[in-house]
Amino acid sequence: MAAPAQAQAQVLPLLRWSRSASFLCASSRRLFSALQRPSAAARCEAGSKAMLKGMDYSELENWVQAQGFRPGQAMMLWKCLYGNNVWAHCYDELAGLNKDFRKMITEHADLKALTMKDIHIASDGTRKILFSLEDGSVIETVIIPCARGRTTICVSSQVGCAMNCQFCFTGRMGLRKHLSTAEIVEQAVFARRLFSDELGSINNVVFMGMGEPFHNIDNVIKASAIMVDEQGLHFSPRKVTVSTSGLVPQLKRFLQESNCSLAVSLNATTDEVRNWIMPINRKYNLNLLLGTLREELNLRQKQIVLFEYVMLSGVNDSMDDAKRLIELVQGIPCKINLISFNPHGGSQFKPTPDDKIIEFRNVLIQGGLTVFVRLSRGDDQMAACGQLGEPGGYQLPLLRVPEKFQVAL
Repeated sequence: MAAPAQAQAQVLPLLRWSRSASFLCASSRRLFSALQRPSAAARCEAGSKAMLKGMDYSELENWVQAQGFRPGQAMMLWKCLYGNNVWAHCYDELAGLNKDFRKMITEHADLKALTMKDIHIASDGTRKILFSLEDGSVIETVIIPCARGRTTICVSSQVGCAMNCQFCFTGRMGLRKHLSTAEIVEQAVFARRLFSDELGSINNVVFMGMGEPFHNIDNVIKASAIMVDEQGLHFSPRKVTVSTSGLVPQLKRFLQESNCSLAVSLNATTDEVRNWIMPINRKYNLNLLLGTLREELNLRQKQIVLFEYVMLSGVNDSMDDAKRLIELVQGIPCKINLISFNPHGGSQFKPTPDDKIIEFRNVLIQGGLTVFVRLSRGDDQMAACGQLGEPGGYQLPLLRVPEKFQVAL
């Protein structure tokens, strides 16, 4: 099914966001104030400077040499941007670079791709950061603290999303814009810069924020490669997980070109249900999607896929669904992540009761699968799975509910 993007290209007025800086800890509040000040780059004409965080290391090295400087200085700059706990956002933070090199960067390069607008803090400690882009669009990034030292950044890859998944708030927006490589990478840079002192190591990244990552595959593959670079942000590839609703050609490309982890948002055990709640299934159905995964993953040792399964009461949570799921994933090295549906305005769906989720999980375990249950985080600030974004006045249409599910809704 073609992405319904024709009417979505218009950029719509964004809602005003109320400041919640009073909720920030003192250290984060100081950073908030400092980062709100416009940088020198922001005062320059659009397009007049090179965006450094949009380059991988080889591109940065070539750019530095083209400016008449040694390749070794490119590594020093790279570490200022991503390593050594610097995460430079302004020219004064380029410590260790010689005067002429810093002057050239000031005149010819931009260090920041995003401007932080606000931070909302949920009762469980989850942080939702609102960033504005150069064109005024707003994206959201979520920081999920973990007491066991596995704090996670949930990054966005698009403004809105064209997939129109019926249970997802972002999907109501339609696609507004693809994020650039720099706009994706800088979400991780901001997260470490703002919260490393407060939350400790931030070691996990999930591409599960706004957008369908594989619909922006070029920038997502490049951004994830920058994140795992050993001389830079140095995330472990197995701790950077890119999620897709099931774009099969891009999925195959990702498995061939990236060493990061893969997640697939499955959410149904029949084409009838998946065609409804995830329209992309009308183009890439369950048989094609799972057959591709089975073929590709069996060619690769030690690589698995994480299947995400949002539990929708009366829709995909029967014990027959559990039994079908066991059969569907046979021969695919995988783990299953059961996710409680997080309600949002205008939603048709209801979350599956906790006791039924446990019953569903137990059937899967008895069938030999490895299963996790993901707890909702940040839902009181619309920061939980499926709650990001702000549709505004224009929203994609809800699809017709199959007759047999109308009572459940």
